[in-house]
Amino acid sequence: MRKQSPSRACAALAAVTSLALAATACGGTTKEDVANEDASAATAGKADPDAPTKKGLTVGFLPKQVNNPYFTVADKGGEKALRELGSSYKEVGPSSGTDTAGQVSYVNTLTQQQVDAMAVSAQDPGALCTALKQAMKTGIKVVTYDSDTNPECRNAFVSQASAEDLGRTQVRLLAEQIGNKGEIAILSAAQTATNQNAWIEIMKDELKDPKYKDIELVEVAYGDDDAQKSFQQTQGLLQEYPDLKGIISPTTVGIKAAAQYLSGSKYKGKVRLTGLGTPNDMREYVKNGTVEAFELWDPARLGELAARTAVALVSGQITGKEGETFEAGAMGEYTIGADGVIDLGEPTVFDAGNIDQYDF
Repeated sequence: MRKQSPSRACAALAAVTSLALAATACGGTTKEDVANEDASAATAGKADPDAPTKKGLTVGFLPKQVNNPYFTVADKGGEKALRELGSSYKEVGPSSGTDTAGQVSYVNTLTQQQVDAMAVSAQDPGALCTALKQAMKTGIKVVTYDSDTNPECRNAFVSQASAEDLGRTQVRLLAEQIGNKGEIAILSAAQTATNQNAWIEIMKDELKDPKYKDIELVEVAYGDDDAQKSFQQTQGLLQEYPDLKGIISPTTVGIKAAAQYLSGSKYKGKVRLTGLGTPNDMREYVKNGTVEAFELWDPARLGELAARTAVALVSGQITGKEGETFEAGAMGEYTIGADGVIDLGEPTVFDAGNIDQYDF
């Protein structure tokens, strides 16, 4: 939670409730006593909110996938913030959104290069942990953003918002568009993606509400954040479920690929599509009637907050403990929640009435 800043750019869809995502991310990979010990080590020391902001730092950004339009926007937000703070930015990462081994390798590379901090969007909640813990042992501060690791494997997680809101609002958007009736499917990214899985669990819980008794979730498909595979998965869903009324795709690559398929098919305007997308990717599909409304936070602000959190950690202004606060420039003051989670802000729904107000 934070003090509201004047410009909330195109804020957030609702992503990870501190407790909800933390519970999902924690999924049983370490014994409780070891986890507690590691968590204590990750947040060792005492914060000094009045400590001067250090300059000349190097912060490495490691997205799930380089050259992914979403992460390009997010990481440019981080780069801009670091430049303003007098520090340096670098980006490394795999070209595939499912190359977990590649992500581990890049964590090790950043550690060897002795960066001051790294901002990581994890492909898997546990796979990076050994490498990230080693980085923290050398004094490197670790911030996760967009998709978390297990909490003991980083100092803080910058969340898009709350998983509760994110999962529930996507269901509500689609339900409204299909009149609360019919078969629906979810087109996700990778099966191991922490954020995707957290949102999907909330979606399933939302669908238990009696008002959705006539909606049936028939399948969760995975496009691995690959445009061609997501396109093919959309085609496959419609072939297997000819009565399908709607699709939720909580991934920018997936929703664009699904919209591309629907736009050129007999299903255009008949099968509803919503989820998470960027305005620039989705503008033509909103304007041609393929998509009525979708959601997202401002990824540039997410990247900026990740960068500012990293610098605050290195500067000793925060340690990642619950209740600590810090100033994030023009973004305002942020408070660290349970399990070191920092929520970016509130959701934005994009439709024909407002989509031209945004350029990212």
